Parts: sequence; C-alpha cells; structure tokens
Amino acid sequence: MNVRSATVARVTAIGAGAAVTAAIPLTFSAGGGASELDSAVPEVSPGLAPLLVIPSNAPVVAALLLAACAWFVLRRQWWQAVTMLVVPEVALVVNTWLLKPLWDRQFHDFLAYPSGHTVHMVAVATTFACLVTDRLTRVVVAVLTVLALIVITPGMAALGYHRPTDVLGGAAAAAAMSIALCWISDALRGDREPRA
Repeated sequence: MNVRSATVARVTAIGAGAAVTAAIPLTFSAGGGASELDSAVPEVSPGLAPLLVIPSNAPVVAALLLAACAWFVLRRQWWQAVTMLVVPEVALVVNTWLLKPLWDRQFHDFLAYPSGHTVHMVAVATTFACLVTDRLTRVVVAVLTVLALIVITPGMAALGYHRPTDVLGGAAAAAAMSIALCWISDALRGDREPRA
C-alpha cells in the first residue's frame, strides 16, 4: 500500500472510531438508564455470562499482550515489540483518566463509558493487527476480535459490568487510539512504507 492510501485508510479508521465513540453518548437516556440501543442486545443467562466475558478478563488480555510482544521479539522486531507493549497501555490510561471522566456515565458506583475491559482487549488486537505485515493474520485477528465483542457484550450486561453501548464505545475508542498511536510510532521510527 502506498503512503497516500495508507494515510487515507488510517485517517478514515481513526475518524470513524472517534465519531462512533462521540456519537454513542447521544443515545444515553436522560436518567442514566439503558438506552434503546442497549435494549437491542439479547439477554443471556447469568450462569452463562461469566464464560462469555472471559476474552475481556484482565489475565486473558495480559496473556494475549505478552504473546503478541513475544511474536515480535522472536522475529527480532524490537520496535514493534515495544510498540505492542506500550500502545494498549496508553490507550487504557487515556480511557481511564480522560474519556471516562469526559462522558461521566455512571453505572452502579463507577464510570462505565467507554468500557475499560473492552478498550484493553481491542487495543491489544488492533495494535497487533497494525504491526503485523501479513494480511491474512490481520483478517484473522479482526474476525476473532469481532466475535469476541459479540460474545462479551451480552455477558457484560448480564453480569452488570457494563451496558452494551459501553462495550461498543470501548471498541470504537480503542481502535481509534491504537491506530493513531501506531501511526505515531511509525513516524517516530521513520517508516517510509507504512502499514495499513
């Protein structure tokens, strides 16, 4: 992919993620309860819910992050390994300290929008997809991430962790931040052939 096409793809993806993240709060009900969009997600059994949220659990996401870092270390791609380690953590910090207070969506006794579990999981997947050069690997990571989101969303709602829109907003925010941060990493490294 040439530089111009890569730039257009990145700007489009970052803009779309940011737009979705900013638009979802417009659907929130005035009283802070579930929105119509939240109600559209089917309910699942509370007994099944803990299994559904496993892909977003901190130990699982941390293991995936370390495995992704190892992928690059084993290939002696040191810059990618460091970028892989740093980007998801920066996205999580930005979400926790900037985005959650900005939208101030209370759920029980915590700020819920965008979902931090989702931000971390999607940031790991998106960063890895941005850094690998093999298109098939990117497609596989994208498909698995979408499937994980489909599974965790009703599970989080059933357990009372997040509303579905918190998960959707977390996915959009994570994708936008991760793509932007990987782009910055490429610029700092001086890549002449940017990855899409």
